[in-house]
Amino acid sequence: MNVQTKPAAEDAAALVAELGRRAKAAAAALRNAPTDAKNKALAEAARLIRAEKAAILAANARDIAAAQAAGMTAALQDRLLLNDARVEAMAKGLDDIAALPDPVGTIIEEWHRPNGLALSRVRVPIGIIGVIYEARPNVTADAGALCIKSGNVVVLRGGSDSFHSSRTIVELLRRALAGAGLPEDCVALVPTTDRAAVGEMLRAMDWLDLIVPRGGRSLIDRVTQESRVPVLRHYDGICHVYVDRDANVAMARDLVANAKMRRVSVCGAAETLLIDRAALDTHLKPVLEKLHELGCEVRGDAEVQKRDPKVLAATEKDWRTEYLEPIISVATVDGVDGAIAHIARYGSQHTESIVTDNEATAQRFLGEVDSAIVMHNASTQFADGGEFGLGAEIGISTNRMHARGPVGLVELTTYKNIVRGKGTLRP
Repeated sequence: MNVQTKPAAEDAAALVAELGRRAKAAAAALRNAPTDAKNKALAEAARLIRAEKAAILAANARDIAAAQAAGMTAALQDRLLLNDARVEAMAKGLDDIAALPDPVGTIIEEWHRPNGLALSRVRVPIGIIGVIYEARPNVTADAGALCIKSGNVVVLRGGSDSFHSSRTIVELLRRALAGAGLPEDCVALVPTTDRAAVGEMLRAMDWLDLIVPRGGRSLIDRVTQESRVPVLRHYDGICHVYVDRDANVAMARDLVANAKMRRVSVCGAAETLLIDRAALDTHLKPVLEKLHELGCEVRGDAEVQKRDPKVLAATEKDWRTEYLEPIISVATVDGVDGAIAHIARYGSQHTESIVTDNEATAQRFLGEVDSAIVMHNASTQFADGGEFGLGAEIGISTNRMHARGPVGLVELTTYKNIVRGKGTLRP
């Protein structure tokens, strides 16, 4: 298909319908593909990404230049940027996924009935998945690879900001599929940046089985409100770190700094620091000094401002903001109960961490905080499928149904029920 930037609405409908036709034709082949064929495609894709690094970086340079001309913030440009290390990380992610067990065909459980029927539940691919995302071109490789290995055809609709990068990566994935004897259309990119194509995907009940949106709140809200296709939602990453009175001060200082500043543009970056009122005079100063040293803007409540003149006044809006920039809000809470209550009120149910040496307090936090990922003495930046040993992720689900947290191979499968009888009749 030729690339279009602003097609008429009828053209967007025709483009998406054609993608659906091709996806349905490819689905049976991938669903029944042996593990060796899928792994061969992934290994070849990893090889091609390394071999064609210059082409990927050249495409990404076009995207970055356009982003700079449009006035994109530095933090968002960081999400978009590819370099040697990030290209290698993409390739390694494909290698890691190839090395993981294939979930398709796994028997989840087996049981027998008194009438002689033998029943089992077996993992199968979901089918055809649409991934709608913004900026991050690595999502293209991660989503493509996870879907190939889990037997799902994937139709990718990347953001206009990363269009050239994503198109180059998809072309390499399609070449790798063909080299492994699988249909190229197991991975496809919507060949237009027009938003009308998103609307067509959201209405594609006749061929899409699942929509996975990744991006800002406006995108997620639109998909959630308009989609007629089931949605696996990746909402805001308003992640919290709670520093308890029984936290090791040095650990708290370093962990908060890493959770916020390792990479501010990822969804697992900490956006709010909660400090136990009983720890204000012992833990707050070293934690904030480290953040200031790293160039992080700090916005805090009155108690925090009173102890650090560099802190700006936080507003109600700050507690609900995913900055994705070197900014953090700091709130004083009354112990672990206050931390749990603050997270329940303002959090997005993504990732939260407690820093404490008190095991009983940690257990309260882990048990009562209702988020997809809850941590003890660990940086929220570990909210990542690769760090969970999943090879990569298609997103961090904040849903309650089907999957929560990093969505990897297993989460991209469903199951079917197999029933074996011996001419068994129901009376």
